[in-house]
Amino acid sequence: MTHSFEGAGDGTRAVRAGLPEPVKHEPTLPGPVFAAHFHLPGDPTGPYTYGRDENPTWTHLERAIGELEAPGRDGVETLVFASGMAAISAVLFSQLSAGDAVVLPDDGYQVLPLVRGQLEAYGIEVRTAPTGGDAQLDVLDGAKLLWIETPSNPGLDVCDVRRLAEAAHARGVLVAVDNTLATPLGQRPLELGADFSVASGTKQLTGHGDILLGYVAGGDASAMASVRRWRKIVGAIPGPMEAWLAHRSLATLQMRVDRQDASAQVIAETLRDWPEELGVRYPGLPGDPSHKIASQQMRRFGCVVSFTLPTRARADRFLDALRLVDDATSFGGVRSTAERRGRWGGDAVPEGFIRLSVGAEDPEDLVADVRRALDESAK
Repeated sequence: MTHSFEGAGDGTRAVRAGLPEPVKHEPTLPGPVFAAHFHLPGDPTGPYTYGRDENPTWTHLERAIGELEAPGRDGVETLVFASGMAAISAVLFSQLSAGDAVVLPDDGYQVLPLVRGQLEAYGIEVRTAPTGGDAQLDVLDGAKLLWIETPSNPGLDVCDVRRLAEAAHARGVLVAVDNTLATPLGQRPLELGADFSVASGTKQLTGHGDILLGYVAGGDASAMASVRRWRKIVGAIPGPMEAWLAHRSLATLQMRVDRQDASAQVIAETLRDWPEELGVRYPGLPGDPSHKIASQQMRRFGCVVSFTLPTRARADRFLDALRLVDDATSFGGVRSTAERRGRWGGDAVPEGFIRLSVGAEDPEDLVADVRRALDESAK
C-alpha cells in the first residue's frame, strides 16, 4: 500500500516510504525475496510471475522512491534497474527510434558520449548543447526527447527545468531529467514539468558506496510501459539483495543529505576564500553562476563541490595529502571521496580539475583536512 504522508517532512517520508501495512509477527521491512519463479497455477495473471518481470522487494523500493520523487501524486510509476546507466539507457532506447532526434547535454555524465555513439548507430540524430544558460533550448525543434542533467556532473551547471520543459512540450518533445546529483530531497523534476525523473541510486540516494542501482519515475502510463518493456527485454534488473539494501538505506536519506550538503556548503566557502583562485563551483554559493536558478528549483544543493588546481601534478599531490577523503570515483557516499576528474578522459575539464564528494564526517575535520592538503600540495 502506498502512503502519501501528506504534510510530512522529508525525514518522516524517507523513514516510512514504501513500507507495507504492518502484519503481526512480520518485520517492518520484509526481507529480500530471492525467487526466479513463483507458484503460478492456471492462467499467468497477478503481480508476480517470473523473476525478470517483477519481485516483491523491488515493489517496496519502487513505491518508496515514488513517494520521494512525487509525494502525494497519483499515477506516478517507478521502475528500478541494475544501475544508473541501465535506467538512462532504458529511457533513451525505449522512447527513440531510427529517424528521431534527441537533445543531450554536452557537459553531462562521461558515459553519455558512448551512449551517443550507440544512438547514432541506430539511426538516431543526436544534438548537444551546454547545460548552463538553458542552451539546449536552441536545438529543440523537431526533437523527440530532451535529456537534461542538472546540476551537471562534474561541472555543476544548472538549467531552468520548468522553462525547458514548457518549451519542449510546446514542441511535442518529451523531457527526461537526470536527478542523480540532487536526489529527490534536493529537486523533484516531475513537479517541475519533466516526463521522466531518472537517477543512479548508486550515489547519494543509497549513500554507502556498496550498491549499484538505478531508477526511472514517470507519470505517463504509456511511456512508462515502454520503459518497463525495455527492462524486460534487456533484463537490466537489480538483485533482490541490492534492492533491499537500497530500501533500508533510504531511511537515513534525510539525515545523510542534510549533513553532507551542509558540510559541502562549508567546504565550498573554505575553497572560495582560499588565497589562491580555485574556480570553485557549488550551486549553494551566492556568487556561483548556478545559484540563482538552483535556489528557485532546488531545495538542497547537493554534496559535490568542484574546483581546479593549477596543474595535474598539484592535483595529484593534493589528493595524496588528504587523510579523510578517499581517492575514488563516484559520489554521494557517507565517506568523502575526491578525484582528478580528467584521469578518465571523458570530461572536458582541465587536468587539475577536482570533483570532491563531501561525506558525513565532522565538517570541522574535513575542512582541516582540505586546508592542510592544499598547503602541503603547494610546497
